[in-house]
Amino acid sequence: MPLFGLSARLLILTGLFVMIAEVLIYGPSIASFRVSWLNDRLSTAQVAGLVLEAAPEGGINPAFEQKLLAGVGAQAIAVKVGGARHLVALADTPAEVAETIDLREPDWPTLIVDAFRTLLGTGDEPVRVIGPGMGAAAFVEMIIDPRPLRSAMLDFSRRILVVSLIISAITGGLVYLALHWLIVRPVRRLSANVAAFAAAPEDASRIIVPSERTDEIGIAERALAEMEHSLADVLRQKRHLAALGLAVSKINHDLRNMLTAAQLLSDRLAQVADPATARFAPRLVATLGRAIDFCQATLAYGGAAEPVPQRRRVPVASLVSDLRDLLDVGDDLQFVQDVAPDLVIDADPEQMSRVLLNLCRNALQAMEQAPPSGEPRRLVVAARRDNAHPAAVTIDVIDNGPGVADKARGTLFEAFQGTTRAGGSGLGLAIAAELVHLHGGDITLEPSEKGAHFRIVIPDRSA
Repeated sequence: MPLFGLSARLLILTGLFVMIAEVLIYGPSIASFRVSWLNDRLSTAQVAGLVLEAAPEGGINPAFEQKLLAGVGAQAIAVKVGGARHLVALADTPAEVAETIDLREPDWPTLIVDAFRTLLGTGDEPVRVIGPGMGAAAFVEMIIDPRPLRSAMLDFSRRILVVSLIISAITGGLVYLALHWLIVRPVRRLSANVAAFAAAPEDASRIIVPSERTDEIGIAERALAEMEHSLADVLRQKRHLAALGLAVSKINHDLRNMLTAAQLLSDRLAQVADPATARFAPRLVATLGRAIDFCQATLAYGGAAEPVPQRRRVPVASLVSDLRDLLDVGDDLQFVQDVAPDLVIDADPEQMSRVLLNLCRNALQAMEQAPPSGEPRRLVVAARRDNAHPAAVTIDVIDNGPGVADKARGTLFEAFQGTTRAGGSGLGLAIAAELVHLHGGDITLEPSEKGAHFRIVIPDRSA
């Protein structure tokens, strides 16, 4: 756990913000205290002045006047009554006043500034204070020593500081506990889970179990759990693919040797005088040659990635005609070839043959598992150039089988995900899609009332 983590930062920031708020409140508070202190003195001074004014002449001892003025804290008191200003009591003649404070029409910005001037001042010159009078008095004024006022303001400031620190500590502690319980602990749980999951992402026991919270933390927990599940699945699949790639490389090595031997035997078959053998032998030799080249390319590349297409212009009819022999079409299948003899496609013939072969084999296997009722199996391969894609060849592969299930449509062209039949590997359509995309084309599953309808669009290369 870090020494200065999120919780400590939240605690410090909370205390800091409370202190800032107290500082903003302190200015009006100290000004209000200063006004209250002075008003209290003015009220006492006016009462004392009325008492002294009402006394008969010579009826009050001067020593008593001095004690009364000392109790008020004033050096002189004057009251304006009926338009005349009366000096009620006077101690020793004060020196020249340093400042006049008028509280009759308070202006808070000015009062705040004056309060700080008084608080931060260091002089002891007397000040003149004027305030509203009571009864018939228009106003009352007095001359006082500013040092008691400054001392009282300092005491008030210290009390405000202590109270602010206590409020800051209590508020910071409560906010800290609340944030720690609601945010910091769940965030630490998330970060700890991420670190644990990163150490062993294939361990399902390290996937976070989301809580039942409905806030942002709960959303983050559920999103993290979903991401970890997906990542664990992908990593397990990657591991299986790595093992599969190693096995395929070993198999390819031996398979290439066996195919080479089979090619030598097929060369001898080409010399046989039997017409049927002479007809199929060249195709067998070509097929074995393609298989050997593919094994060699897989071994050289070290994986299953496809090479860049070696494109050239080839008749589409020849590619489709080879499918009949490669698929071993029986009498119970209607294989329809709807391709113009002069239609030419700009593509790698070997890769396009693999694309069509994968699509047709998938169609045959689907129709074997779920044969159409009341009609024979039917497979149509059609190619054309149409107005929608004049600079491209469109190839349709259509069957009358069971079609593609709705749940498989979203991942139809993903490896190990898009299989539409039991026991399928899900590689055929993924390989076909990859080869089509290498040509800059597109492969889609078109809507159909019955069976499956795949459409391939291979654009011509730009001149």
